Amino acid sequence: MIDSDIIEPSIDPATKKIGLRHVKATNAAGTRTKIQVRDFDPVYTDEPASLGGTNSAPSPLETVLVALVGCDGVIINGVAKAIGFSYAGVDFACESQIDVRGPKGVPGIRPYFETAKLDITVYTDESEARFQQLRKNVEFRCPVMNLLHAAKVEMDVNWIARPAAEYAGNVD
Repeated sequence: MIDSDIIEPSIDPATKKIGLRHVKATNAAGTRTKIQVRDFDPVYTDEPASLGGTNSAPSPLETVLVALVGCDGVIINGVAKAIGFSYAGVDFACESQIDVRGPKGVPGIRPYFETAKLDITVYTDESEARFQQLRKNVEFRCPVMNLLHAAKVEMDVNWIARPAAEYAGNVD
């Protein structure tokens, strides 16, 4: 049974819709990878020097955290529009923990995050009940958050409501 705060889908649930994502990448036998997404400037991943990289770009696991907060931002916006939720902006703070023995091949140690902590501060003057409805729907819909849950990453997600007038962010 779905929670009564979960809003109706914004698409026909009986009609399968496949969304394709495509990236190309190249790696010159090192830790740095050049990645092309659609017609954007290339993005790069690398590893910190402490892990054998050149420390010239975020690590692949850091980009997972980038994807998490970016995805939450998109889903918050979509849910807010669907329920008429007013907000001035959102700030995110995210960190994760990994036992680096896993990616180095130690048996029994998983090669990905053990835990992730995410603080989501929403600047809004909406009621607590509406804020909780937003939260429930975002957590229900966010693909990246649900990928981490499915991978059994222990997620500590803290939602914080602050007055809309306190938002000082600048997205350019």
